[in-house]
Amino acid sequence: MLGRRSFRRLLRHSLCLTAGLLAFAACAYTDYRLWPLDLPAPRKPVLSRPQIQGDRLVLPFATGVASARVATFHDQLEAFLHFEYLRGREAQEGSDSPGILLIAVDTSTGPSYEIFMVSDNDLLTAVPHLAQLEGRNLIAGYDLISWTQKDFAYYQQQSHMFDVAYGVPTEQKLESLNSFRLLPALARFLVFKSQTDNRVLARSDAAPRPLTREQATQLAADILDVAQFYSLPLDYFLGVGAMENDYMDVDGDLTHVVWKKRAQRDDIVLRRGRKRVMVSDYAIGTWQITRETLRAAHQLYLKDQRDYRLLPARLRPPRELSLNSVDDAVLTTYAGLLLRGLLDHFGGDVEKATGAYNGGVKTPNPAYAAGVKTVAEYARRVLEHATALDDPARNAKSPDTAPASTAPRQKQPGRLDD
Repeated sequence: MLGRRSFRRLLRHSLCLTAGLLAFAACAYTDYRLWPLDLPAPRKPVLSRPQIQGDRLVLPFATGVASARVATFHDQLEAFLHFEYLRGREAQEGSDSPGILLIAVDTSTGPSYEIFMVSDNDLLTAVPHLAQLEGRNLIAGYDLISWTQKDFAYYQQQSHMFDVAYGVPTEQKLESLNSFRLLPALARFLVFKSQTDNRVLARSDAAPRPLTREQATQLAADILDVAQFYSLPLDYFLGVGAMENDYMDVDGDLTHVVWKKRAQRDDIVLRRGRKRVMVSDYAIGTWQITRETLRAAHQLYLKDQRDYRLLPARLRPPRELSLNSVDDAVLTTYAGLLLRGLLDHFGGDVEKATGAYNGGVKTPNPAYAAGVKTVAEYARRVLEHATALDDPARNAKSPDTAPASTAPRQKQPGRLDD
């Protein structure tokens, strides 16, 4: 009896002690979570104080020259192409941006090429402009940077060296370069053109996909083989491909139709009249050859006396044409044959021939021919300089790389640091 009474007393005291400890723990946790704490003040403010300059409010973010890193590449030609493109777009749209620079930086994995936009030292104007470029897919992102005047002068000089390296006349001309030397640079050029196509930049649901490096390399090899086989001016052949579809395999002019006397095999008949039929005549693939033009090109091929065994097997057209299953590689051959026929028809006049590729023999399109010529001149300059700079014997003339930049990077408003 006495032992039972003692056990109950011990149990009661244990429960009280446990309840007290739990209550104390609950109070301590609540006090820790709710008690106001002192936050240590930063040693330096994240942003400078707002200032009044003239009649406007500015929010400086740099202690020196304000700039933003907008792109990084590991390939010099790719970097220079995007550098020129971004600079051209800014100039075309009348931007008052102080300047765009391309610099080379040494890294542990080799040279890195970075594109910078020099901006006003004002977050209220710099960030909206950069965000607009990012929203239009012209840049993938940006990091705000502050340079010293000495660094800025050096980077200006280095960027100017890139302009000089890709601007001075080269000793070797496009016609003297073999396919082995042209292939890598041409593949990179094709990738760049597809990436900067307006449909791709718009990011719409119907936008085509830009070329991968593998697709571009194969297409570049096909273009070089076809240009050599038909003795085509490579630069103008590239101009046609850029004007048509920026080298992407996407059908176009889907609503284009023609009337003809009778339907033929593989025709897509849309309407039948008394003596005529309406058929679809959309443009096919990379070279935008319409279905009816493709029939004519195939007839030219059947009559052609050239030895097509000199072409790789994948580029040889079949004896019998199937309009609904034409391989894109064979379309490159048909495009080359059409351009060769037009050059012969116009006595080698490339402007009339390229205009006729779009407008027909009776009504060559001068605006189209002018566009082809612009791309041709650009492609020639890029390929001649890229192959010269890739030549180990000429590497000493390439722009020097700078040591990795130690300029402080500013945290971007509304973003988290990586």
